[in-house]
Amino acid sequence: MDIAGFIQILSLYALPAILAITLHEAAHGYAAKRLGDLTAYQEGRITLNPLKHIDPIGTLVVPAVLLIASGGKMAFGWAKPVPVNFSRLRNPKRDMFWVAAAGPAVNLFMAIGWAIVFKIVVTSPVNYFTDPALAMAQGGIVINLVLMVLNLLPIPPLDGGRIAVSLLPNSMAYSLARLEPYGLLIIMLLMVTDILGSIMYPIIGGFLYSIKLIFGV
Repeated sequence: MDIAGFIQILSLYALPAILAITLHEAAHGYAAKRLGDLTAYQEGRITLNPLKHIDPIGTLVVPAVLLIASGGKMAFGWAKPVPVNFSRLRNPKRDMFWVAAAGPAVNLFMAIGWAIVFKIVVTSPVNYFTDPALAMAQGGIVINLVLMVLNLLPIPPLDGGRIAVSLLPNSMAYSLARLEPYGLLIIMLLMVTDILGSIMYPIIGGFLYSIKLIFGV
């Protein structure tokens, strides 16, 4: 990918990506606050200010390098996790489910929101902004679905791992939770061996197909 192509992709996908990451993380903090843990609230992390959630390496450097190296076909990154003290939740094991699920749920709603934007633009008179707006909306749909599906994988510290810990019997939950220090390494290994893609792509494709049927996008 040349520099001009990279800048074009970055300019169209920056807003959807920032919104996806920011609202995902803020949703965790908001859910934790509602369920008894004020840690994220006290640290100012329940906010729409993206600077509070961006990790310079994980949110900026790693995705940019992967995007350039793959010719725009692959990106992976992470934000600063919202601090949650699960022991402060009113029912720690049960409420862990809702705190973890809040982020992916928000991404699903945002994907639907971008689908509505796409539908509005495609049915409006064509103008100078039509093509960029359609590209941005498409990016918003895909980015949010990728973030949702990735985070729902049952690997700690991903949201899916915490959801699994909250649902499994205590002995199994404890065994799964012990994988958390190795979670990022496991995800990277799955990615470089293409196993991650073979798991995620069919699921993402199913959601994209459903959105296409519902909204005609």
